[in-house]
Amino acid sequence: MKLVLATHNQGKVAELRAILEPVGLELVGYHGPEPVEDGTSFLENAFIKAKAAHQHTGLPAIADDSGVAVEILGGSPGIFTAIWSGSKDNVANRQLLLAQLKDIAPEHRAAAFICTIALVTDDIQTSFTGIWPGSIATEERGTNGHGYDPVFIPEGFAVTAAELEPEVKNALSHRAQAVSALIDYFRS
Repeated sequence: MKLVLATHNQGKVAELRAILEPVGLELVGYHGPEPVEDGTSFLENAFIKAKAAHQHTGLPAIADDSGVAVEILGGSPGIFTAIWSGSKDNVANRQLLLAQLKDIAPEHRAAAFICTIALVTDDIQTSFTGIWPGSIATEERGTNGHGYDPVFIPEGFAVTAAELEPEVKNALSHRAQAVSALIDYFRS
């Protein structure tokens, strides 16, 4: 089955294509207009993107929305993860988060990466969510990964996601969990 991934991020297309093609799902990139993500949750934003890609291409579409939710910040940055500092600058976003938590003890820095994938076809609208629990470090560590990986310590680890080998991170992450649920859906 051919699916369109509602993103202009070709790195994300390549990453998911490598995961989905072995299970018989052909993934193509999206080249249409980018919709306004004005939802109030990862779920709403994922559906906004998937619906737009489906309407534009006529193909079954998937889209993800993801971010980090910090418990002591009431779940923020949440849907504002990518623009937490007011821009899409990953370094500025991480630095702001660390500054906001500077006086918070390590045992009160619980957080989770959350990823919701929406699937939209002519007949189906469903979603799959992965949650990767952990905490926020007191400083940036590691060079693997992107986004908030250098400040996120996955539960059960003493290192950040950016210090994990990519294969380990990609097997455990919030996105890996959501993609696994998507694959299970297509297999059933």
